[in-house]
Amino acid sequence: MNRESTMTRLRVNGQSFPVAADPARRLSDLLREDLGLRGIKVGCDAGDCGACTVLLDGAPVCACLTPMAQAEGHEIRTVEGLRGAALDALQTAFLRHGAAQCGICTPGMLMAATALLSEVPEPTEDQAREALGGVLCRCTGYGRIIAAVCDAGRALAGPRPAAGQAVGAAIERLDGVPKVDGTEVFGADHWPQDALVVRAVRSPHFAARFGFGDLDAWSGARGVQVFTAADLPGENRFGVIPPFADQPALAEREVRLRGEAVAIVVGEAGVMAALDLVDFPVDWEEIEPVMNPDTALGARPVQAGRADNVLIRGRVVQGDAAAGLAGAAHVAEVEARTSFVEHAYIEPEAGVAWLEGDILAIQACTQAPVMDRDGVAKVLGLAPEKVRIIPSAAGGGFGSKLDLSLQPLIGLAALKTGRPCRMVYSRSESMQSTTKRHPAHMRARIGADAQGRICGMEFDGTFDTGAYASWGPTVANRVPVHASGPYRTPNYRAETVAMHTNGPVAGAFRGFGVPQAAVAQEVAYDDLAEALGMDRLAFRRLNALEEGEASVCGQVMRGVGIGACLDALRPRWRAAQADAAEFNAAHSGVKRGIGVASCWYGCGNTALPNPSTVRAGITREGGLRLHQGATDIGQGANTVIAQIFADALGAAVEDIALIGPDTALTPDCGKTSASRQTVVTGKAALLAGQALRAQILARTNRAAEARIGLGPGKVVVTDAQGCAEIALADLPEAGHGYVLMAEETYDPPTVALDGNGQGAPYAVYGYGAHLAEVEVDLALGTVKVARITAAHDLGRVVNPLLARGQIEGGIAQGLGMALMEEYVPGRTENLHDYLIPTTGDMPEVEAIFIEVPDPEGPMGAKGLGEHVLIPTAPAILNAIRDASGVRITHIPALPHRVRAAIREAGR
Repeated sequence: MNRESTMTRLRVNGQSFPVAADPARRLSDLLREDLGLRGIKVGCDAGDCGACTVLLDGAPVCACLTPMAQAEGHEIRTVEGLRGAALDALQTAFLRHGAAQCGICTPGMLMAATALLSEVPEPTEDQAREALGGVLCRCTGYGRIIAAVCDAGRALAGPRPAAGQAVGAAIERLDGVPKVDGTEVFGADHWPQDALVVRAVRSPHFAARFGFGDLDAWSGARGVQVFTAADLPGENRFGVIPPFADQPALAEREVRLRGEAVAIVVGEAGVMAALDLVDFPVDWEEIEPVMNPDTALGARPVQAGRADNVLIRGRVVQGDAAAGLAGAAHVAEVEARTSFVEHAYIEPEAGVAWLEGDILAIQACTQAPVMDRDGVAKVLGLAPEKVRIIPSAAGGGFGSKLDLSLQPLIGLAALKTGRPCRMVYSRSESMQSTTKRHPAHMRARIGADAQGRICGMEFDGTFDTGAYASWGPTVANRVPVHASGPYRTPNYRAETVAMHTNGPVAGAFRGFGVPQAAVAQEVAYDDLAEALGMDRLAFRRLNALEEGEASVCGQVMRGVGIGACLDALRPRWRAAQADAAEFNAAHSGVKRGIGVASCWYGCGNTALPNPSTVRAGITREGGLRLHQGATDIGQGANTVIAQIFADALGAAVEDIALIGPDTALTPDCGKTSASRQTVVTGKAALLAGQALRAQILARTNRAAEARIGLGPGKVVVTDAQGCAEIALADLPEAGHGYVLMAEETYDPPTVALDGNGQGAPYAVYGYGAHLAEVEVDLALGTVKVARITAAHDLGRVVNPLLARGQIEGGIAQGLGMALMEEYVPGRTENLHDYLIPTTGDMPEVEAIFIEVPDPEGPMGAKGLGEHVLIPTAPAILNAIRDASGVRITHIPALPHRVRAAIREAGR
């Protein structure tokens, strides 16, 4: 016990614990580190996110803001204290309603809700919304959470479909129980007892040269170790697209963005907790940064050895856009700008590395375990088979956790020290150093003939990709494919450029640039409808792609559901128009408006190989195991893929034991990105299930319609002839410890794009359309979204419970992009200054599922996760225009921007 510690006792979950700690120590730190209550999550250490909420004498408090001294003598209750012999009613309701997606905010939500329910057993939605307002969620959009809290009094169970009937059922999340009982293991939740702690020394400048002082003297005086780029044994660069791998794990001589790591410091936990890095011996020589992508072409190259700051250009051309526009009766021109947007997942990056013999094992939050393995191996000079990546549960990702972050740093520390090493980013570290949504500056010209049919479109976009490539090539190439929207566009030219700056690295974020492009395109469509005197929904329906028509890439489209999505909005469109007219006739200062926008999105990589491999097997004991390596970051892959596999095999979902992503145990299912897992890994699971079923039926000589059941040591097959059994103990091992096994790979068929972007970039597309209803205060410029109706074509709805959660969560992120989220480097590096939607910002959401089966998708299914965000912002912008009469093309539509536009228009 050090001199500042005091001995006391804390009552936690009905038990008394002796603790020796500084009275000012954060309660969250003490409970997690000393008492092992890691159900408490830490997202900010500033009281901004509420993930660490616990009950103090029944009242919710942020444990990160509560010093130990304030908790002494009081009863503390954490999420671990909710469960007795079984989950309590609230936890069960969270599962029933799909209220836990990634699960990182779930403990805080449960504790805040428990406090409410102790006072109000049957709360209204408004009461629940207010009680949960201090806890942030980035996944759900809050709707499922509020529904669960209001329904916690009912003891109901979710559906348990019969064998072969899982697809289409609203099955509770198969991995849900650990999320609600506090046992889920996120990146910061596991470490060996003797683990060292790793911290990074980061640049305070956007661009600078640097040199180190006497590192040995500094580290020796403090009892720590320091490692720099000189200690990296491999190639000091990584990237998600190998030809563009340009980012160092630790900078060498020059930093190119604020927050870039130049060294790591490693030491015992107690030493590192007290260590101040302010006097770390590094000297900075600041360089004038390049921050504007519009002028970056003529500026000094951000990266040494480059002739300019162009990372890559993208292009799609079909027909003659100039001629199409020249012959148009009406032409709309739009110039639009979007900002950096922070992913703002509640879990900052965290993980631990250790040695298993000569294997380096890393458990950390990630969306791409095999890509992590290969990247870490290259940086650390190891063979890929000498690196094992074990994904922890990811507390949100949305694209940013596709890129390496701390993995090579903790790996280096473990290799150099020979001991387990753990690292947890602070909120400011996470926001400074990880990727953002690409800011865009776009110009679009779209023309229509006198009957309202689109006859030509031109699109030019400059995207700020920041200091390093990350997913910049993907964004630059995906945007021209999608910038037309899901509309018939016979004459088309779309060109993009991704420019390097000294801004944050811009990477993948739910849509890969398509949400930005949709802003320009959908705003222009409203212009054209107005010029034509046409109803805005009818104008879009007239131009919507139809089955068998060609896209702007010349691809013949199949399974096209955009028309059905737009048709599904029509009843609400008419009612909303009438409601708005009545409201506006009675109000002068606040006006109501409605807007519509559409989306389409290709599932998976753009015209590149995109395989997933799934293995399934049955043990001698009769256990059925599914190895699926698709990381579930809250979207529901563990459940949806299991449902598809179960129906393909003809087994019950509850018979399946999941073997989750682990590069030592599961085949490669690719990245969790681009809405590909349901389509690609789902198709591989379908094939694996069918192959395993075929083996079983062949051994029993039974018909295709036979039912399959599992029992101890046997498989039972039943059809009209009766029952047949396979005695599993009599079978030789088929591999991987199984006596019956199937392993199947699926790679979506695509055709590479030529120089004009012609080809078949995706095998499967999803579609959607949103109707937004807003109220605009004309004097203040504030916007309140009252309702969004979202129609989405999923091809086949595998799990409506999870699909509804994806729709509501995507809308929340789209709303943030439209109205409040603007990451300003150096200024908004916390969740107090950077605003994301709370319970009070969310509108009523009506989700409409459309099922236009895709001939390539598994059982007709299409992706959903990315699609939902795309039309949300433009629908809101078009509703703002309908309410106020002004067009907003610089988002987010902050009140001062809306008010300035209203003032400029003289309204």
